[in-house]
Amino acid sequence: MNPRANYGVDAPGVLAGLALGGIAELALAAVLFGIGLPVPAVVLLVGGIVLAAGAALFAHTTSRGKSRVWDAELDRLGLKGDEQVLDLGCGRGLVLLKAAARLSGAGRATGVDLWVTKDQSGNSQDATLANARAEGVADRVDLVTGDMRDLPFDDAAFDLVVSSLAVHNIVQEEGRAEAVREAFRVLKPGGLLRIADFRNARRYAEVLTECGAADVEVYDLGWRFWYGGPHARTSMVACRRPGDPDEGRSAEPAA
Repeated sequence: MNPRANYGVDAPGVLAGLALGGIAELALAAVLFGIGLPVPAVVLLVGGIVLAAGAALFAHTTSRGKSRVWDAELDRLGLKGDEQVLDLGCGRGLVLLKAAARLSGAGRATGVDLWVTKDQSGNSQDATLANARAEGVADRVDLVTGDMRDLPFDDAAFDLVVSSLAVHNIVQEEGRAEAVREAFRVLKPGGLLRIADFRNARRYAEVLTECGAADVEVYDLGWRFWYGGPHARTSMVACRRPGDPDEGRSAEPAA
């Protein structure tokens, strides 16, 4: 029996903090009720419930919610199967491999990452390769260790560029802007860009507009993509590179 793909947990330290904080506040609330201090107990009870609910939402998003959202987003694109796809900050490959599963023939999906484990548990190139084998798409997947601010690809190399909760990990604002410019640079004429992130989405859209992108829009991805609550909701930034989508369609991405 083939092993199942394992995509890990996003920001495991944050999830653990929410869960442990909720448990601690609920336990302390019980103690305070027991010794006859109902007012602070109620405050802690409410806080504990909020943290526990946040942990549950976070766990749902990282384990199931974001997967369903990305399935819907990729289905909406109507890929033909021969596209060249790039995933920026691919991590253990959830979005990358979903895209690869929609490809055939000359289609290939390339993932770029620095493989940092604080952003995703067990993040490594080997883990992504194992997931690609488990999903049966290893023959159409390429993995590259690289910085999204300086992509090792030619201009106009990809039909579709995607990224899920990765660009915000760049601390400097100008660095994030440079990553967005690079994503647009490697798009073919008529190519599509989809960046899902829970911070800075409006700024990404501004940068893309400055680059000359068409059909730039930002839209909310709903509660399935909340990391603990509506304060950490995820938005999608979408655009298209102007031009004929068949221009240079046969070009292969440079490794």
